[in-house]
Amino acid sequence: MKCSSVSRMRSITCFNIWYFLCLGLGLACVVCVCFWNSQWRGGFAWDGSSLQFNWHPVLMVTGMLVLYGNGAVLYRVPLTWGENKLPWKLLHAALMLLALILSVIGLCAVFGNHNASNIPNLYSLHSWIGFITTVLFAAQWAAGMVVFLLPWSPDSLRKLLKPQHVWMGGSLMTLGIAACISGINEKLFFVLKGNTSGSQPYSQLPTEALLGNSLGVLIIAFGLVVLKILSTREWQKPESQPADVTYTPLLQEGS
Repeated sequence: MKCSSVSRMRSITCFNIWYFLCLGLGLACVVCVCFWNSQWRGGFAWDGSSLQFNWHPVLMVTGMLVLYGNGAVLYRVPLTWGENKLPWKLLHAALMLLALILSVIGLCAVFGNHNASNIPNLYSLHSWIGFITTVLFAAQWAAGMVVFLLPWSPDSLRKLLKPQHVWMGGSLMTLGIAACISGINEKLFFVLKGNTSGSQPYSQLPTEALLGNSLGVLIIAFGLVVLKILSTREWQKPESQPADVTYTPLLQEGS
């Protein structure tokens, strides 16, 4: 009994370290992308100019990546395993919905800028990945709401769709990482070409390139930590709790 208790405490301590690392890396991603676009790209506006485009990376990193990742790992926090699940259900659903809304606004920002500048939409691999990820995210949220959150959904349907639901949740996280990294790389290639005004090309790693590359590394690190938390079985909600039978989390299965 004592050995089991020590093992459990060690597991909780290990989880806490990974969870706080997740929170710290997520915050670092948001701060870094905001700093990049405010200091090097001129700030923000909503007028069809390049300043409107600057909302795109900020909203996609914040929504599609950081908020989504934190919403996904919410049900790994032991505090959420109690009998009163309603507050956590609402928080989980709110985080995921906010992540989806920010992602959609981020797409509107880049479409508006492209349309105003006569730039074609959805021509690059990055844009395809990002758009597909957002569409799948919306479908996953809607399906999760209908199947796993609404009380009249039958248990047989929940059990049938649970494996696909969990698989899609992890896949969306991976796609979000790919979309963000490819977008950062694409943007740096576009703006750091080198010209007569004295700006350095991307190949010479100017300060902006170092910041953009660092943001990409932070995004990868954040994604790996989220996937580590989701894939560690000892940090999953125990199956033995009776209340678990009646509820499956909206976008990431908690058990």
